Amino acid sequence: MIRVVCLLPLVLSCLGTGSKLCPHRCLCSENSDLVDCRARGFTYIPHGIPHGTWLLDLSENKLHELSSTTFTGIWALRILLLQNSGVQALQPQALASLSFLEKLDLSHNDLRSLAQDFSRGLMALRDLRLSHNSLECLESRSFAHLESLEKLDLSHNHIRVIQSGAFHGLTGLKQLNLAWNQLTVLQGGLLTMQQRLGVLLLGHNNISSIETEAFAPLQSLGVLGLEANQLGNLKFKTFLNLQAPSTHMQLSENPWLCDCELHRIFSKILHVRRLHIDDYWNITCHSPPPLAGAFPALIDSQLCVAETATVLVITATVMITVVAAIAMAERNRRKKRLNLAKQGNESEAALNK
Repeated sequence: MIRVVCLLPLVLSCLGTGSKLCPHRCLCSENSDLVDCRARGFTYIPHGIPHGTWLLDLSENKLHELSSTTFTGIWALRILLLQNSGVQALQPQALASLSFLEKLDLSHNDLRSLAQDFSRGLMALRDLRLSHNSLECLESRSFAHLESLEKLDLSHNHIRVIQSGAFHGLTGLKQLNLAWNQLTVLQGGLLTMQQRLGVLLLGHNNISSIETEAFAPLQSLGVLGLEANQLGNLKFKTFLNLQAPSTHMQLSENPWLCDCELHRIFSKILHVRRLHIDDYWNITCHSPPPLAGAFPALIDSQLCVAETATVLVITATVMITVVAAIAMAERNRRKKRLNLAKQGNESEAALNK
């Protein structure tokens, strides 16, 4: 299918628009099952699209809104390409008639939100691309009917909020790309139904906190991207909860606080056979200032040495202080006894006179 899509412009350019069933200004294959309406300046969905069309390319046009009746009658459609077409809004159930659709590309548009019925009718959809839009929030029911979905690309948006249950219907999901958004916290319970998820990309967000149970349900996760976030530290249990046979992680470009605790966590992760930090040698320290820019992989053993030395210095200082205080107290006690004895002697001498 991918080869057919790649060769589509060449095939259609040879066939021309001779078919009676081909929409005006579009290119169609001999059987009118491949329709190329790309970059034709359309401001609306062209009329006359054959009912048997299984691939429709409407990319690079000037569409503004998709209405609820736009695709009615195109029952055989399997691939719909709408990338870079100026789409800003989808009317309720705009895609509901596309019950056999397997791939939908809405990337590089200006969608700001997805209606709760966005996925209604798309039971066969396997590949959904929504990257490079202006989405800010994923509502709880937007993907509810995408039970066959395997790939979901939401990268390069402005997503800050993912409502509870937003991904619950995606039980067959294998790849989820949320990179280049504005997420700050990765909550537990967000991916409870994604036991088949193999790739989770969360790089280039603002994630500073990951709840302990965030990855617990992911039994098939092979790739976890967390690079270029705001992580300063980690909890070992968060990654120990990953029960996949082998998980490869990216953790560089975060503002790591390089202390003995971080060294212990990295050491534990690296000693778990199923966990792999692929970019460990590219991880650099952000703080404390003396270690800024240093590589934990090169100084990891020194982190605890320095901390131990600091603890020893503090302990020694405390001990010296305590000893000095005891000595001072003993000295004062002796001085007081001497004064009392002296006063006693003076009193006795006075009585003898």
